[in-house]
Amino acid sequence: MTREPALLDRPHTPTPPAPLGWLTLGDAFEAACLQRCTPPPTAARPSAARAEHTPAVEFNREDAAQRMRQLLARLDIPVSHEVAVGGLRRRYELHRLWVPREHQGAYARMLDAGWRQGRRELLGGPLPGASPARRRLVTRLAEAAWRSALLAAGRHVRRHILGVRLTDRELAAVLIRGAAVLDVPARLRPGTGCFLVSVADGPDRQRILRSAALEAARGPMAVPATATTRGGISASARGAVVAPARRTAC
Repeated sequence: MTREPALLDRPHTPTPPAPLGWLTLGDAFEAACLQRCTPPPTAARPSAARAEHTPAVEFNREDAAQRMRQLLARLDIPVSHEVAVGGLRRRYELHRLWVPREHQGAYARMLDAGWRQGRRELLGGPLPGASPARRRLVTRLAEAAWRSALLAAGRHVRRHILGVRLTDRELAAVLIRGAAVLDVPARLRPGTGCFLVSVADGPDRQRILRSAALEAARGPMAVPATATTRGGISASARGAVVAPARRTAC
């Protein structure tokens, strides 16, 4: 006689993580968008597949690195900072942010939850009859997506358009939807290995720039000391871990 499977014999489905609070969601979603704008760190093997989240992220602009550090501090995730300077005739800086090993799990979970929940809120709403608070949340997510792209993605500025180049298809869709939330028509044009998202010059461009404007930073970001290496490249030693600041509302 076959034994009826007991309730305890059934596999347990994993409990979905609790949704993020709206203030936390805005910061986590923006940090995830910044991460998606960047290429894999140069230390990674060229043949290695890009992970969804890595414990390091690199920016070629200091203001993008500063914004990422500010967001991670609000999310209680410590980060260390390296600066590499290269080039001969044309010098450039590379800002690399590292999350300490003991915080890498929290970093990956926070960015993953922020991206999934923020993308769902932005692409799916606000629905008719949504509360003013939810409508403000969706607007804030749209602003965060465009702020990240203008800081960290490849800018494509012409006389008649303001555009950004991305390699992430999902982020390109988020920018198109975000522009619509901000009452700005945007265009998506596939390129060679990338996507170009653009808005027209004039009022549309000004609205995007105003919406994506950065809030005042808490204070100057200390730049780690650098040490010279071969080939005209100077690179800092691993920076000291920055203690996360207490979370404040935007």
